[in-house]
Amino acid sequence: MLAVIRTGGQQYKVKEGDFVSVEKLPHEVGTNIEISDVLLIENNGYVKVGAPIIPGALVVANIVAQKRHKTILVFKKSRRKNYRRKNGHRQPETILRIEGIKQ
Repeated sequence: MLAVIRTGGQQYKVKEGDFVSVEKLPHEVGTNIEISDVLLIENNGYVKVGAPIIPGALVVANIVAQKRHKTILVFKKSRRKNYRRKNGHRQPETILRIEGIKQ
């Protein structure tokens, strides 16, 4: 069984048992959450597409970790102007384990 969910303004293709890294969610580690923004469900060749979401469909996930992504370097430079800026950015993220997909 496969589903396409929407969280944090992005879409993710998930199956049961998958680990997914999403935008930071305001929940504690170890809690189960229900994601109701299910856009598509595929089960043994049968595909159900929502418009835009499927009413009554849920994806149950467990929060495994709350952490920050690895550093992304941002470097700005203007040639011949002695202008250089170097910044780093670490985006907070939540690691989910997909427990089940309910139609």
